[in-house]
Amino acid sequence: MLLNRILGSLAVLSLALMLWQWLVSRRFPLHRRLSATPFTPGVTLLKPLKGCDATTENCLRSWLVQEYLGPVQVVFAVASEADPVCAVVRNLLAQLPLVDAQMLVCGSLFGANLKVSKLLQAEALAKHEVLVISDADVKVPPDFLANTVAPLRDAGIGLVNCFYSLANPTTLPMRWEAVAVNADFWSQVLQSQSLRPLDFALGAVMVTRRQNLKEIGGFAGLVDCLADDYQLGNRIARLGNRIAISPIVVECWSEPMDWAAVWNHQLRWARTIRVCQPVPYFFSILSNLTLWPLVWLAAYPRKLEAIFCCVCLVVRVFAALDLSSRLTRKAPPWRDAWLVLMKDLLQAGIWALAFLGNKIEWRGERMRLRRDGTLVKP
Repeated sequence: MLLNRILGSLAVLSLALMLWQWLVSRRFPLHRRLSATPFTPGVTLLKPLKGCDATTENCLRSWLVQEYLGPVQVVFAVASEADPVCAVVRNLLAQLPLVDAQMLVCGSLFGANLKVSKLLQAEALAKHEVLVISDADVKVPPDFLANTVAPLRDAGIGLVNCFYSLANPTTLPMRWEAVAVNADFWSQVLQSQSLRPLDFALGAVMVTRRQNLKEIGGFAGLVDCLADDYQLGNRIARLGNRIAISPIVVECWSEPMDWAAVWNHQLRWARTIRVCQPVPYFFSILSNLTLWPLVWLAAYPRKLEAIFCCVCLVVRVFAALDLSSRLTRKAPPWRDAWLVLMKDLLQAGIWALAFLGNKIEWRGERMRLRRDGTLVKP
């Protein structure tokens, strides 16, 4: 009887948490554009690069053709002239000679996080006070800068970031990951924000001031951190600044990934979150609306439990497809309804593995994650 009550309570709680997450996300003004007077300070984009694929040129081009009224400088940072992305950058610079952009070949890289090492060197070339930091695979709309820089008009905001979608889930495992990114991640962030102010940053794009960066010790203090985006936002927030989420959504374009690559990515992500926010991550398993009703039904295969389980699974699928559709502005991916449930069950395994090890694979290298979130090579 006690076990029945416990499992039933967990199933009901997971349904309540899912409905809360769904409601909070539907109230957020996703994709809303700026309507106030433009705020157009000078902006420097810092873009660390490594390697390229068929989507790289279009992603980089989107940053060079921004409809922004203020001055924009772009600094692409690479580790070596031998990197194939150098040819892509040179081709873009030749096509757009009037754009204030350059490619920096970093003399040497140091620290476990080579991306941050590139940012540290690129920041030395920045001309403007507002810094935009973006991953290489991010594609933005033409009005992106005009909308995401605007919140910095408020001196109390120390960093602006935005949600991102996985734009090209071309393989079955990537479609599984798309459920995690396009349906769950952004809505869970909003659910967290409904409880307390955001105290971390989302890494696809981050907009801040050089002064805010200087106050936390600059990029130098992040060169050994895996979650440099989390640490950047967290350190800025700890100084009393607010973190804002822009309604603009950007797209992340990834090269095709197989099951092993997606699994390693999800596990790295899970262990990163576990280190950064151990208590919230531990309790995150409670919101798994596929797991707990099925466990309750398996333990007590009766009519009431079966009906409740079916209701939960239907709610879970409809909520996930609706959230994904809102983020991507595409029709709900009905063919992936079964992947929503499979993702939840696989996520339960990843959740457990996040606490059972500290090894990760990142950018082709195996590393060990310390308790403070820094990386070391084993």
